[in-house]
Amino acid sequence: MKVTDEEKKLLSEAIDKMNEGLDTFIGFYNDSEEDRALIEFSEETVETIEKAIKVYGREEVTAKINTIVKEVLSFLPNKKGES
Repeated sequence: MKVTDEEKKLLSEAIDKMNEGLDTFIGFYNDSEEDRALIEFSEETVETIEKAIKVYGREEVTAKINTIVKEVLSFLPNKKGES
């Protein structure tokens, strides 16, 4: 079956609308979950993180913070019976 240019255009528009609808549903789902902070940063730390994000980007800063936290917490002693 051959699809005309007009049919291709209509299909493309329909797919775009479906994607927009899906994005809306994903947004509703994400908004329905409660955000919870694991730790509270001081105002000075928040400002430093925000400056770093402006310079290096969110992804780079997130990766560095995760690496640092994981390294620092790896030195905590394990409780008996926990892995």
